[in-house]
Amino acid sequence: MGKASTVVYAGTFDPVTFGHIDTMQRALSIFDRMIVAVARSEVKAPLFSLEDRVAMVREAVAGRPNIEVEGFDGLLVEYLKSKGIYVVLRGLRAYSDFEHEFQLALTNRKLCGDIRNIFMMPSEEYVHVSSSMVKEMASVGGDVSRFVPPEAVKYVRKAYASKGD
Repeated sequence: MGKASTVVYAGTFDPVTFGHIDTMQRALSIFDRMIVAVARSEVKAPLFSLEDRVAMVREAVAGRPNIEVEGFDGLLVEYLKSKGIYVVLRGLRAYSDFEHEFQLALTNRKLCGDIRNIFMMPSEEYVHVSSSMVKEMASVGGDVSRFVPPEAVKYVRKAYASKGD
């Protein structure tokens, strides 16, 4: 396998955070192109629909022609095979993230030996930010604008405004 110029950044992005955006920017200093693959992931029971999460990420990265955003359903390995891209970017914030990501990476490698995993940490200012923390804060009326891009803030506010009805 030759040098990779494209990386797939896979996740649920429920919602997309500044940590995700920072990780994308860091990866684009290494790769020419990125596909942000938004997973349906019913197991995680996302707050936002797949369509909303794809739209949210697209809006947050608008104006960056080297980033493509699309949703996918099923195994990441099958998605990668369909694209012919075998380099996967995953973000790490803490050691607990590493344990989980390490298990996923080994499982994916068993399913497809060509997969290469790149693990990247966000800047220190975003290392504490998680989608779960954002949703928890928003659920009690907290201001999440310091943690998610403006494009995502409107989705978060709308989701929790409708839960108050």
